[in-house]
Amino acid sequence: MATVEALFELPFLDLLYRAQGVHRAHHPANEVQLSSLLSIKTGGCPEDCGYCSQSSHHKEAGVAAGKLMAPAAVLEAAQAARAQGATRFCMGAAWRNPKDRDMDTLTAMVRDVRALGLETCMTLGMLEEQQARSLKQAGLDFYNHNLDTAPDFYGHVISTRSYQDRLDTIRKVQQAGLNVCSGGIVGMGETRRQRAGLIAQLAALTPQPESVPINHLVPIKGTPLEDAPALDEFEFVRTVAVARIAVPGAVIRLSAGRESMSDATQALCFAAGANSIFLGSKLLTTPNAPVSADLELLARLGIRPAAGKP
Repeated sequence: MATVEALFELPFLDLLYRAQGVHRAHHPANEVQLSSLLSIKTGGCPEDCGYCSQSSHHKEAGVAAGKLMAPAAVLEAAQAARAQGATRFCMGAAWRNPKDRDMDTLTAMVRDVRALGLETCMTLGMLEEQQARSLKQAGLDFYNHNLDTAPDFYGHVISTRSYQDRLDTIRKVQQAGLNVCSGGIVGMGETRRQRAGLIAQLAALTPQPESVPINHLVPIKGTPLEDAPALDEFEFVRTVAVARIAVPGAVIRLSAGRESMSDATQALCFAAGANSIFLGSKLLTTPNAPVSADLELLARLGIRPAAGKP
């Protein structure tokens, strides 16, 4: 923890210089993976996450509960994402945990999307060991289960699921042989020390997660965090850089919140070691930058899209 805190205190340019060095030692320079995220089951979630419009506790957010999509519709969305240039396709369901009756549908989605040559990821809430094994057998590459924030700030964000619940799901995912995608959300009112605490927790996972999404809170009207104070953009870039240094082998995913970031801020995030972005006008239920704007920015920066699965 002290080591991570010390990274946050470095002069900004020193931190970026160190992060870029770590990045180039573990990943190709000037290369970013293009991903796509689809909500396969929206709204009606029984969890009370303070940032989420899909919680059944936050009815004023106005997101109605929907049903699980059919595999054919998911396949069509994956084909469209691939046509836009995505090489990774992520599927998210607003659940506390999937029911066993849904597993055949979920594994069919995984097989269909993987057959397109796309890297696959799912986020479905907490998993049982057999469910994790079933997803692995279907060919799922990654399972996303974010820690969200530091242990000592977690209770300010969610009360319906414990921090240990999240760690237990990650353990089950790892035991099933799946790659782990786990990160958090910053800008929820946490302190710098608590941002360091989140990254220290991620770095302490054994093995470390192969994928780390860093989300900037998108305040949503009708949720408890709708009035969270805005996070300084340099502080967000610092968080990306510290994550790169602390979890050097991971793909650092620049996730929610990009829609409100300037091109310059995003460029600094790439300099800090971010090497994946999500394409598409929406991330689950929050807005995202237009695909054309993303591709134009990458071209202006001389950053090439990473190649897909062989």
